[in-house]
This record gives sequence, structure tokens and C-alpha cells, in this order.
Amino acid sequence: MIREIRLREEAEADLSEAAIWYQQQQKGLGYNFLDEVLTLSQSIKEHPLAYPIVHREVRRALTNRFPFGIFYRVEEEIIVIFAIMHASRDPNRWKGRT
Repeated sequence: MIREIRLREEAEADLSEAAIWYQQQQKGLGYNFLDEVLTLSQSIKEHPLAYPIVHREVRRALTNRFPFGIFYRVEEEIIVIFAIMHASRDPNRWKGRT
């Protein structure tokens, strides 16, 4: 069963903030970041249980090129992404969103 992915508002803000920051560092890098997150999101959609549980029912998928994790929960009919965060961020920041 392939579930639909839903990004919570906070995850959308995380994604936008990071893409803007990377784009300011180097032209085109923000788009590369977005492409990588999209590719990883597709992998999550196709294989939602492939990534490890890091807290209760929360799973984390790591990007390859950028030090970011996608934090999500697999529900019956959907996959909820509630954080897209830099690996150095305090884990309590994303735990508060679950």
C-alpha cells in the first residue's frame, strides 16, 4: 500500500528556511537541497518502514548530501512529515511536534 505524504506546516517552514539558506550560500544549492528532499520523500513514500524508529513511532530518514533528517510517522492511510531538520539541532525541537 502506497500512502500519501502530508507535510505539517512546521515541516514546510523547515524546508523553506533551509532551501533559502542554501540558495544564499551558493546559487542553485537551494534547488539541489529541495531535489534531494523530494527524492528522499519519494523513497519514504515507497518504503515507509525502511527507516529506523528514533523515538516512539517516529522514524528518521537522512539525506545524503546535506546533514538533514526527515522525521515522520506512518499512520494507517498517510505518512505525516512533521520536521525536516539539520542534524545538529536539538532533538527536543522535533520531539515537541509529535
